[in-house]
Amino acid sequence: MENTCKDIKKIAIVLCAGRGNRMKSDVPKQFMLLGTKPVICYCLEVFEKSKDIDEVIVVTGNDAIKFVEDDIVGRYGFKKVKAVVEGGSERTFSVYNGLKAIEKRKTLNGEKTIVFIHDGARPFVDDKIIEDTLQDALKYGASVSAVKTKDTIKICDENGFVISTPNRDQLYNIHTPQVFDFDLIFDAYKKLMENPKPVSDDAGVLEEFSDVKVKLTEGSYDNIKITTPEDFFVANNILKKLK
Repeated sequence: MENTCKDIKKIAIVLCAGRGNRMKSDVPKQFMLLGTKPVICYCLEVFEKSKDIDEVIVVTGNDAIKFVEDDIVGRYGFKKVKAVVEGGSERTFSVYNGLKAIEKRKTLNGEKTIVFIHDGARPFVDDKIIEDTLQDALKYGASVSAVKTKDTIKICDENGFVISTPNRDQLYNIHTPQVFDFDLIFDAYKKLMENPKPVSDDAGVLEEFSDVKVKLTEGSYDNIKITTPEDFFVANNILKKLK
């Protein structure tokens, strides 16, 4: 799986099709203001400046496509965003639509491609995360950003009684970006579309429909996903720290 970066195209899929019901807001969380800019702008800025990202595909709801094109991509001048495509009713369908958009572009140039799949509601991805996950994806075919779980985790039965306590040293919180050889993840997603079943993330799709082992790449505890109103409080504090 190992290749030099010069031999490949690196494309990021940024997902912002979610409605964010847990945010209890009429505005989707990825479009809410964090500091002076919408949440999604922060990751798009990092990808825009990154030497390891060539292009970006944004996936959003059909009713938000024009808003993203005009008020996000156009207003903030994101030149690497090459397409804004419609998402689906679930995250897996949105990712699949993004992958299909890349396949159309890939067919034109025939280049080997690495794809970064990232949540638009994770504003604090950084250059080190991008570089480290890319290198592991080049080496192993699949890499996900992850951090060690700080809390003790209990596994319980259907009545809420503890069954076991797994070793915390082997437990990780999984983030995005999740980074893959494009052909590997696209093939796995096509199999998922033909044989639908619950999966929790993109790595889970690859785990279910291929023999490729996914490498966990050390990420950052700052790379939070904004999901609830309380997360905005944390995000604002991280933003102050980073500034």
